Amino acid sequence: MSNVIYEVNNQIGYITVDRPEVLNCFDYETLSELEEVIDAVHLDGDIRVVIFTGAGEKAFSAGADLKERKSLNDSEVRRNVKMIRDVFASIAGLPQPTIAAVNGYALGGGFEWLLSCDFAIAAEGVSLGLTETSWAIIPGAGGTQRLPRLIGEMKAKELIFTAKKLTAEEALQLGILLKVVPREQLRSACEGLAAAIMKNGPIAVTQAKYAITQGMNTDLQTGMAIEGKAYELTIPTQDRLEALQAFSERRKTQFTGK
Repeated sequence: MSNVIYEVNNQIGYITVDRPEVLNCFDYETLSELEEVIDAVHLDGDIRVVIFTGAGEKAFSAGADLKERKSLNDSEVRRNVKMIRDVFASIAGLPQPTIAAVNGYALGGGFEWLLSCDFAIAAEGVSLGLTETSWAIIPGAGGTQRLPRLIGEMKAKELIFTAKKLTAEEALQLGILLKVVPREQLRSACEGLAAAIMKNGPIAVTQAKYAITQGMNTDLQTGMAIEGKAYELTIPTQDRLEALQAFSERRKTQFTGK
């Protein structure tokens, strides 16, 4: 792959969009590569957490590749928009917890990318925003749906209608970011969160994510039923019995994901 770097270390998948010369913008080729990587991660039961970032220090991603977009006809634009929407939906649908390491500009589709992740941690000084209306379009990769669910309808409307750019600290206050750290601590902060998650039962974590994600889009009664089914899947696992045994023996648990 020429535009996406995929590495695995200590059961963490690291996925980097590697186009720093164009602020890690998404062209069709990059989206196709990212789709291929996401499909592989989805099927890899050894990967416990996924960390996404952009190459370099300037940008997480500045969104769609406008140079490419200018050369496309209407049909090709629709193709690209569908592709980025589908890729981000695939990221949101990963069974593993996902973390966006926001190392620089997160604008337009770059902002929508971080919204598709479970957590976002940013370096100090970054700028974020859904700036599409300033280009006479709207967010088309989930921004109009995920942002209101995260921060509320009225504030999301303000940010989208005005194309306002936020500082990392403003995004933190709105709940868009989990934390803001010095740039040199960004990777370690993401890995620290990953480590805290990975101490726990792998099946329990994936089922908790499933229950929360699916339940958020339903009424409470339906959500409770989803939670009940997710809990049922943890009962016959070896990890649940291991947790009880470790407690009785006063030792650390040794989860295997079974």
